[in-house]
Amino acid sequence: MPTETFEFQVEARQLLQLMIHSIYSNKDVFLRELVSNASDALDKLRLEALRDDSLDVDVSDLHIDIEADKSARTLTVRDNGIGMSREEVVKLIGTIANSGTAAFLRELKEAQDAKDAASTEGLIGQFGVGFYASFMVADQVTLLTRRAGESQGTRWTSDGEGTYSIEDVADAPQGTSVTLRLKPEDSEDRLHDYTAPWKIREIVKRYSDFITWPIRMAAEPAATASDDAADPDDAEDADDAAKATEPETLNSMKALWARSRDEVSDDEYHELYKHISHDWNDPLETIRLHAEGTFEYQALLFIPAHAPQDMFMQDFKRGIQLYVKRVFIMDHCEALLPPYLRFVKGVVDAQDLSLNVSREILQQDRQIQLMHRRLAKKVLSTIKDMRTSHADRYATFWREFGPVLKEGLLSDFENRDAILGVSSFASTHDAQELTTLREYVERMKEGQQDIYFMTGESRQAIENSPHMEAFRAKGIEVLLLTDPVDEVWVQAVPEFEGKQLRSIAKGEVDLDTEEEKAEADSAREKRQEEFADLLTWMKERLGEHVKEVRLSSRLTVSPACVVSDTHDVTPALQNMYRAMGQEVPTAKRILELNPDHALVTGLNKARAAREGDDGLAETAELIYDMALLAEGGELTDPARFVKLMADRLERTL
Repeated sequence: MPTETFEFQVEARQLLQLMIHSIYSNKDVFLRELVSNASDALDKLRLEALRDDSLDVDVSDLHIDIEADKSARTLTVRDNGIGMSREEVVKLIGTIANSGTAAFLRELKEAQDAKDAASTEGLIGQFGVGFYASFMVADQVTLLTRRAGESQGTRWTSDGEGTYSIEDVADAPQGTSVTLRLKPEDSEDRLHDYTAPWKIREIVKRYSDFITWPIRMAAEPAATASDDAADPDDAEDADDAAKATEPETLNSMKALWARSRDEVSDDEYHELYKHISHDWNDPLETIRLHAEGTFEYQALLFIPAHAPQDMFMQDFKRGIQLYVKRVFIMDHCEALLPPYLRFVKGVVDAQDLSLNVSREILQQDRQIQLMHRRLAKKVLSTIKDMRTSHADRYATFWREFGPVLKEGLLSDFENRDAILGVSSFASTHDAQELTTLREYVERMKEGQQDIYFMTGESRQAIENSPHMEAFRAKGIEVLLLTDPVDEVWVQAVPEFEGKQLRSIAKGEVDLDTEEEKAEADSAREKRQEEFADLLTWMKERLGEHVKEVRLSSRLTVSPACVVSDTHDVTPALQNMYRAMGQEVPTAKRILELNPDHALVTGLNKARAAREGDDGLAETAELIYDMALLAEGGELTDPARFVKLMADRLERTL
């Protein structure tokens, strides 16, 4: 058969080089990754055979074989699972179809430059490059595969140096085998002898004991077993292996979620998480749930320590694995958890579902809906416990997953209070520490009725906003909301524990106490009369842009600010809707003037003295544009603003 040679995709080539140059210190994990891929292939074949009666395959002895050849220095991991077509080999092995690749490589380089080994390994884990890990220990990798139901097989070979070859194979067995031509043993570089049976047993036991399919290793010839016995800790194992006549099964195949907590170590739970998620990091939190009664199921869920690169992308694969009586049914089962918990990984094993249940049936199944509700509440209660008992872990969780969790405030009314209860926010109370809404309420000043917040692109932008001036002057705390989702959920959540949530950039603000109001009433009325003509005049001049011009009670330093009416959509939210393809009518906003600012009082006097002066109209225009810029808004005519400002500056020279 003719052999074709291809070049790796640029990103794939870069990743291969990173692997080859030992970016990951624990090279043993290459075998875990190959076994995990083989296990997935067996799951897929059993599922395919269950759903497609026309698929003529034998599923009576699905298993994984590991073969080591000491003299040839090769290691082969073989499965009789679903296999791959030629097109799938090219797509899955030769390229990396992930839109986060560029960002991943950039962050990886930064972590390497900073010599941050933990970050480097964490990034690799987020990306999930399991197959490429083979090149840490091998100078050549050969993959032979045939997809179930097809007659033609495919052989893929590469030395990891930039190219790979593909050829058709007529007599390939069903499934996939990966053969590694191992590099020489090198203890300094942590390259072990991966043909040694004791080492293979150790790796499988540590990383893959829970795999539900048998992982077998051929019995060793007597001479090999004797050699293997050179390792003192494994002499007895080597003797036993020498006597064996049948292939040895290396894993216990016990489902961890079905075993009691005291029978399973944290390390075993962590390895199951890594197998499910293809993450190389330990999870942040492990959640166990066992439900009995009319509907029985077991769940073992994990909260990762890092957010995946593609969590906010449309094609992100969410959902957890569904088993029925220990039989794998479905990967990425979306019906078991709401979208705002899409970062959760894990397994649910139900006792009473059908083995051929489909995704469509799951959406309507009453038992699935009950599990959905229970699992969501369990995850939220775990986050609550984390916040109260493990502040450091909660801080990591909120940094990684806070923005996605807050999406639940828009979609999960039943759990809205629970989500608010575990949410944290930046505030003016502390420059570093986050606060909860309950802590905010406990600190509210006497007479304060509302929880004040402001949304914006960054903490610095909000703190420098003119809208903050009166709140800063009176020492009133303001929540600083900078995630894009904050623009949306604050519209849907009117109150917390009877306290209204109020934007300091919308509506009118009155922060005076009853005594202060009584003292200021006469002064306010006098000031309103003093500036009435100016307000009317500016409304006429700026009517194209604003619906009202009024005196402000929120400004102490700036001359003016722009605010939205109480029930209007903010400009940031309008932009967000437009970015999603939804057309939103533009609402005119309100210009507020600071009656104590010299620019405003000066304009008032000048307008009374020189009513027909065109320059005053330009001054009004500049005041409005400066207010827009101060809040981070966009000018309708930046060139005109620059010209007017340049003219004014020129006159001062």
